[in-house]
This record gives sequence, C-alpha cells and structure tokens, in this order.
Amino acid sequence: MTDLTPNSTFLIAGIVFITIAVIGQSKLGFIEINPGCFGRFLALFIGISSLLYALGLLNLSAETLDLLITSLTEQIKQSIGSINELIQGS
Repeated sequence: MTDLTPNSTFLIAGIVFITIAVIGQSKLGFIEINPGCFGRFLALFIGISSLLYALGLLNLSAETLDLLITSLTEQIKQSIGSINELIQGS
C-alpha cells in the first residue's frame, strides 16, 4: 500500500466534510448522518479549510501568524477607540 501523505489526508478529509455539509441528513446502510444546521456549517468550514491546506493555499508559518495577530490587535484597538469616541460624543 502507499503511504498517506498529509496533503492526501487533508484532501480526503476535506472532501468528506464538504460531502457531509452538502448532503446533510442521510442514512447509508447502518450509518446515519444527521449533523443539524450548525454541524453542516462547521463541516463546510472544516472541509474548505482542509482543501485549502491540502492545496497549499493555507500555509501559515510562525511569521505569518504573528503578522496576522498583530494586524488583528491593531484593528481591535482602532475599533475600540472609535466606539469610545462615539459613546462619549453622544
């Protein structure tokens, strides 16, 4: 048998999760799948993330993650400042 690489594993997982999100409630022999609305949304999110990771589009390094955290922190600080100004101005 061939070895499963991380890319093929994420590709298979992404396809399975997107299939669950699209089909929703189904019964396949002895297996019953009933994810509900939140479960379908979560399966869609996990499936898309897995496929993007398998294709190499979601390759987050430590530097990229630090840059993303710094950017989000700055955006939150600016938003809080704007909200405070709006509240004090009223």
